[in-house]
Amino acid sequence: QDYLAESGGGSVQPGGSLRVSCVATGYPATDYCMAWFRQVTGGKREAVAAIDRIGRTHYSDSVKDRFTISKDNAKKTMYLQMTNLKPEDTAMYYCAAHTRYWCGDGWNSESAFEDWGQGILVTVSS
Repeated sequence: QDYLAESGGGSVQPGGSLRVSCVATGYPATDYCMAWFRQVTGGKREAVAAIDRIGRTHYSDSVKDRFTISKDNAKKTMYLQMTNLKPEDTAMYYCAAHTRYWCGDGWNSESAFEDWGQGILVTVSS
């Protein structure tokens, strides 16, 4: 069975760091465009970052220079390293996988991604 599973969430103080991971089971999702989205309670799911087959990356303006997306193809795992975290980064974080190799201009479109993890909570609070 093919699925994505996030791990590594939790609580951190403002200014702190956290890394979340997404493991793909059943298929090499990291061979395709993958992304991290986040959603606050009652809000829309927004794209955070994406990475394509050859490692090219995209970031939303709100996390650029603070978050780093990466992947390990051998481990079928994608990561999101988050630094200088802010209270407004508090959200459920979801990993998603595309059926195309390249992310392109649609990297931040929720509808472009077919497979999703269950999500993991990241809380930034003092």
